[in-house]
Amino acid sequence: MDLSRYPLDVLAGRVGTPFYFYDGAILDQKFGELAALTDGPGLQCRFAVKANPACKVLETAHKHGMWIDAVSGNEVLRAKRAGFAMGNEPPTVMYTADVFRDNALQVVVENGVLPNIGSPGMIRELAEAGYRGPVALRINPGFGHGHVQACDTGGPSSKHGIWYEDHLEAKQLADDAGFPVVALHAHVGTGPQIREFDENMKQLVALFAHLLPHYPDVRNVNLGGGIPHPYKPDAQAYPLDEYREILQGGVRQLTAAAERPVGIEIEPGRYPVAGMALLVARVKDVKTTRTNEKGPGHQFIMVDAGFNDLVRPAMYGSYHKISVVGQGAGRAPEPFVVAGPLCESGDVFTRDDQELLQPRPLPRPEPGDLVVLHDAGAYGAAMSSNYVSLGRAAQVFWEDGKATLIARRETLEDIVRRECEEAL
Repeated sequence: MDLSRYPLDVLAGRVGTPFYFYDGAILDQKFGELAALTDGPGLQCRFAVKANPACKVLETAHKHGMWIDAVSGNEVLRAKRAGFAMGNEPPTVMYTADVFRDNALQVVVENGVLPNIGSPGMIRELAEAGYRGPVALRINPGFGHGHVQACDTGGPSSKHGIWYEDHLEAKQLADDAGFPVVALHAHVGTGPQIREFDENMKQLVALFAHLLPHYPDVRNVNLGGGIPHPYKPDAQAYPLDEYREILQGGVRQLTAAAERPVGIEIEPGRYPVAGMALLVARVKDVKTTRTNEKGPGHQFIMVDAGFNDLVRPAMYGSYHKISVVGQGAGRAPEPFVVAGPLCESGDVFTRDDQELLQPRPLPRPEPGDLVVLHDAGAYGAAMSSNYVSLGRAAQVFWEDGKATLIARRETLEDIVRRECEEAL
């Protein structure tokens, strides 16, 4: 993102720092690319609300004909508020989980959305709750790899889905309950290497082709995996035209295996939202530690954003490009660690996937300058928290040269509103 196009310092003065900044044009472009990718018979794209549930994001997804993957009852209801149709003809909204929690079971039953079953016991719960309708089965295919090991969504270490060798037992439970299985789903992660994604998708198609003869009611299979996003400056962008060829070939292969039309759904994960957002923080200080027998010293840029605002670097060692905006922006780069305000040693934005400090070449900022973390639209605000009673950051939407506040900064009153003292 070309930061010179945006009045970030003006906005920081109005809404305070840190804040999230969303570029609506980039968001619209990305959803448009996904609509083109899945244009045509047998193809559909689902947006995972968990990546970014902001109202403007869901409204843009709806405009481009996306379907929805929700993982909580409240995500279903947020999709409903954004205009997505309920019911399962077609299954515009699918609820995917391994456990029903809070209002999820009630929301599924009352709204008739398609439940995607990740644990066999969920079938019993649906039956006991009075659900009457079709289901999807989430299969653990025995393989898969996230961008780091902690994100694995397929294989023996993954909690997600029904082990592929046990799928017929789950199908029998669904048959006994009177729930037709109309879709199969698996999620194998993006993978750390861009071409690993291709192989994962082809392997999933082959697995589903093997399973389909057991499922006469299946109309769609879902190739969960998340299209790669190039976080690092030298990272290769994923070629969507080549993915379309894989998907079209997959539809032909699955249709032949089932001897009836079977479509493919994809879940692009972070792809439509990661690159449209910035996390904007204020530089508070620059300080130094010195080398001793324990290790090398470092220069620290201290900012007012922490892992309560963007947890990915602390949780996964994820990389986000960092820029300086202000007086120091034009200076020669030096190695800096960028760290936040929390009383936690892990509150550092420049770490590798082994949780080690990884200084970044940055110009030396002045206190008051802005530090901007790029590609923060996926699992940024969505995973933020009130840790140490800090309010979650404001969210600003930029469209046609105008800024709109779409989520205000939380106050103490917001944070403590749910506290109570009630006899039970």
